Amino acid sequence: MRRILTAILLFSFILTSAQELKCNVNINTSQVNSSTNKQIFETLKKSIDEFMNNRKWTDMTFAESERIECTVNIIVKTFADNVFGCELLVQSRRPVWNSGYSSPLLNFRDPAVNFTYYEFDPLEINTTYDNNLTAILAYYAYIIIGYDLDSFQKLGGTQAFYIAEQIVNLSQNRSAPDGDGWKAFDKNGKRYELINNLLDSRFTKFREYFYDYHRFGLDNMTSNTGNARAKIAEGLPVVRELNRLQPQSQAIVSFLDAKGDELVNVFAKKGTEKERENVYKILTDVNPTNASRYEAIKN
Repeated sequence: MRRILTAILLFSFILTSAQELKCNVNINTSQVNSSTNKQIFETLKKSIDEFMNNRKWTDMTFAESERIECTVNIIVKTFADNVFGCELLVQSRRPVWNSGYSSPLLNFRDPAVNFTYYEFDPLEINTTYDNNLTAILAYYAYIIIGYDLDSFQKLGGTQAFYIAEQIVNLSQNRSAPDGDGWKAFDKNGKRYELINNLLDSRFTKFREYFYDYHRFGLDNMTSNTGNARAKIAEGLPVVRELNRLQPQSQAIVSFLDAKGDELVNVFAKKGTEKERENVYKILTDVNPTNASRYEAIKN
């Protein structure tokens, strides 16, 4: 078990052998002109892979088996003169105790990822994060780490989220198109909104539920299934409460994108009738466009 339950979270950029992330990087170029030299995409993939996996993001000790499994899928939509216009899908997961199952923690779609990259340019971090690609990657590295820590320790990811927030603040003055995704009230400002949600005191109860969901819910499924399922159901109203307070907030949207199928599997034809009824009502209230997804819970 990783040593996060008692660790003091002091973060640094020191490169050592105890990396936190085990990141699978994919680049989809199907929308790019077939005549484009594809070698630059291979070089970019390798650079991002090394950047995410070989860097020590915190001072915490992770065994190889404890590295956070995550995926970064980059869909290249436009490419000209070394300027990339992309969509990004970031996912992460963590193992559930006493099982062979890994639970999805994060499932986040970023539609506005724009950056300039010249083949063989090194991906490096400086204090101002002036390179937009490294800023975006570092932001998601800390989001992934923060989510993972939150699932093992109540509010354990706060320091990681603070660093992600710092990256957002430093990116406010980027010119177009690099500025997309970083700013408040931007139609694609999902990076800004997600970290704003996670550090908003009103969302503290959501993050506390996120911890309870995993530690007292999923991690206890094999030892006391009924109590574990009840714990997940008991805290779910906070998701509806926060959605009513701030409809379609990125923290809640991402939670349901990651957990929708899992919640169906936990409650479909299982638990008490009251539990199933309440869970179904909450999920369809918060996410009515996907109501059919939750039908198995009710039936």
